[in-house]
Amino acid sequence: MEAFFSWADSCGALPKTPVGKAIHYAQSQRKYLQAFLLDGRLERSNNRAERSIKPFVIGRKNWLFANTPREAKASAVIYSVIETAKENGLKPYDYLAHIFRIAPNLDMRNLEHLDERMPCHFKGIAIL
Repeated sequence: MEAFFSWADSCGALPKTPVGKAIHYAQSQRKYLQAFLLDGRLERSNNRAERSIKPFVIGRKNWLFANTPREAKASAVIYSVIETAKENGLKPYDYLAHIFRIAPNLDMRNLEHLDERMPCHFKGIAIL
């Protein structure tokens, strides 16, 4: 990383050229590009995330229920929760059944209580 950014700093590419634009973009994203160096749990690529959403990207043309932006946003939230549950080793059906069972008693305005119900908090815990 250091060698790349050292090269980028000394490259001297003109800002309006494709290489200059790419170097400027890389420099502006430096802290994000280096984030995985600070936490060994982070992956260097988002290939796994891309693969997990691929079925939804392929199928979205066939899903006629998202006729409005609100419906599309709701679908995106559900897909995100399901994939997050899978990534945390949960069975999506069991996780959603649990959430739907307790949802009527949740205070939706209390973000801490909602955060505690996210899939990452159930990792390694059996959902009853």
